Amino acid sequence: MRRDIAEDDRLSFYRELEVVETTGSTNADLIARAADPDADRIALLAEAQEQGRGRHARVWVSPPRAQIALSILVRLPGIDPSALGWLPLLTGVAVVDALRTTAAVPATLKWPNDVLIEGRKVAGILAEVAASGAEPAIVVGVGLNVSLAEDELPVPHATSLTLAGAAVTDRTALARSILAEFARRMSAWREEGWAVPHLAAAYREHCSTLGARVRADLPGGKTLTGVATDVDDAGRLLIGDQAVSAGDVTHLRPQ
Repeated sequence: MRRDIAEDDRLSFYRELEVVETTGSTNADLIARAADPDADRIALLAEAQEQGRGRHARVWVSPPRAQIALSILVRLPGIDPSALGWLPLLTGVAVVDALRTTAAVPATLKWPNDVLIEGRKVAGILAEVAASGAEPAIVVGVGLNVSLAEDELPVPHATSLTLAGAAVTDRTALARSILAEFARRMSAWREEGWAVPHLAAAYREHCSTLGARVRADLPGGKTLTGVATDVDDAGRLLIGDQAVSAGDVTHLRPQ
């Protein structure tokens, strides 16, 4: 990725934007930065991560320069704690918008925030609370498979933009697009006083889980199967009349 990535008018939202050659984890680096109360709207991108992580502490593996690994630190002053869970969902919407417009791929979201292309995972998102209080600080990370070949994929159900036939695989262009879409969505949400309705409507439009028959593997070893009908105001997935706040969701083939 080019070091002049910040030279884009759409990225004025960010106070700092840095590209490094390698790091353990971009999320961990920004969580450490959050100890400074003035740290806000910072984006960090790495050419390679040695300890990248996904949801449930899963390892996110990719060869150097075959992916986009980026994290963003934001503060959300005055937000209701119950709305914090919408930040990773907002990030998912931003990534889908960026991939649709820049790479011309039919990206969608699998609840809560896995990015899919034709049912295969191309990107994952991990949000972590870096500081609580009146102005909570959240670090949200994105890992996007760009040019991985089939034999480089971490799991069989993954994919990359190259394998999906993306129109654009230039990582600088893609990173700029993701950062710009995040900035646009985040600015609008902030201006709305962290209200959920507009964001929730956008999420529903992007989420291929809704209307699908799914299986949810829940904490404690429980399993729930049914049709995913909606997301509620807290971002929980509704399967029948039950709200799911955490778990692994699998899209099932129609019966």
